[in-house]
Amino acid sequence: MSAYGYIRVSSTDQNEDRQMLAMNKLKIPSAQIYIDKQSGKNTARPGLQKLLSVVTKGDTVIVESVSRFARNTRDLLELIDKLTIKGVEFISQKEHIDTKTPTGKFMITVFGAVAELERGYILQRQAEGIAAARKRGVRFGSPVIKPPENFPELVKQWECGKLLLKELLTLTGLKESTFYRRLRELRATWATKKK
Repeated sequence: MSAYGYIRVSSTDQNEDRQMLAMNKLKIPSAQIYIDKQSGKNTARPGLQKLLSVVTKGDTVIVESVSRFARNTRDLLELIDKLTIKGVEFISQKEHIDTKTPTGKFMITVFGAVAELERGYILQRQAEGIAAARKRGVRFGSPVIKPPENFPELVKQWECGKLLLKELLTLTGLKESTFYRRLRELRATWATKKK
């Protein structure tokens, strides 16, 4: 059962002394302190990943503040989930979060609820924005690529073996998947005309 420290500063020219001082007060050995000097925009940080691979059941990860560990609530919850699965506790000194205590566990639950609410609001605003854009006539997705006027004739030549698929694609300017989609549409049109 060991205590591990994690320190992060946003760039190489920033100083980690304040965070290191907090770790020293807790008497965490320097070999058990992991440092990243990069943005916290995601969790793919070498020091953090090394820390996550080293800690085992009964250990504790200590940070000076939550913002040094994760930049957003979703990342924080995912990281704490990873620690919890391994049986590792988490302490953030500034926010007084300690997952060993009922209050600390409650705080993490509150963070989770806030994150879920935030995700819900984002999805709702996104859906409202898409609906409003559609009402204005905005189309979503890739633009529809129409085949050239002589597409039916080129298809007939291809079906008769007079054109290779590669040649047909070059002549029409279509990708293979788009060609087959337009071919299905053309055959459906021919079938309707025969009726």
